[in-house]
Amino acid sequence: MSKVQKSNLEELIAIFNRMESVIVAFSGGVDSALTAVVAHQTLGPSALAVTAVSPALAQRELAETHALAQRFGFAHRVINTQELEREGYVANTSQRCFFCKDELYSHLDEIKEREGFAWVANGTNTDDLGDYRPGLRAASDHDARSPLVEAGLSKSDVRRLAQELEIPIWDKPAQPCLSSRIPYGIPVTVQTLSKIERAEDFLRGLGLKEVRARHHDQLCRVEVGAGEMELAFAHRLAIVESIKKIGYLWVSLDLAGLRSGSLNDQLELGPKPKASSGRGA
Repeated sequence: MSKVQKSNLEELIAIFNRMESVIVAFSGGVDSALTAVVAHQTLGPSALAVTAVSPALAQRELAETHALAQRFGFAHRVINTQELEREGYVANTSQRCFFCKDELYSHLDEIKEREGFAWVANGTNTDDLGDYRPGLRAASDHDARSPLVEAGLSKSDVRRLAQELEIPIWDKPAQPCLSSRIPYGIPVTVQTLSKIERAEDFLRGLGLKEVRARHHDQLCRVEVGAGEMELAFAHRLAIVESIKKIGYLWVSLDLAGLRSGSLNDQLELGPKPKASSGRGA
């Protein structure tokens, strides 16, 4: 381990020691995985990782949280959240993520108060602070802490440290929730989320690692990593056939390649969706 990595880890451990007990919002991505693992290694039974389950979470992601918890032996709990019952979430404005995270932190706060934990923490890193993330406002509203930010860890720092700690998903591509595939203004429904999940499961079954199935009504716009474009094109007929069977009329391959958060591009065009001024729906 390099001196920088050792310093990063020592600072993260010191932060958790000062917390004394913590609930970690554990989505299964590398950021929250590192947070959960170090919290457990530092605090033992005084750390609890919690995964929120809803139709917006792909089943493959849920399975990965279970596998990681078993591998590292940390306490892991699955809860059900009801963001699809919130009008502000279903309406799918540019503030959708706020309503999702507000729902999540409301549940985690209940566990914290009921079971005597001192803090709720998330896996936000310093790079996230410069991105468009309404969910950060919900975290602030609920006094949730971001240990990776407090320790000054960027995404690349997180990946290097996760690799050093032998967390197998250290190089896992970002996997936002399924609702992020739906353009702002188009309502979020269970049926649409199911179609997106089925499409992405098929695409991953072809060996594609970086992939998004963007929902545009009857069109499914497939984004893949630049290095996987040829593989996707080689399977284009199978992709078209399978995704049409899921319920789409047209299938396209975006030649620009995968761009995380690409649907935020529409915020730069024309009138922006109205931002919410409330904390719930």
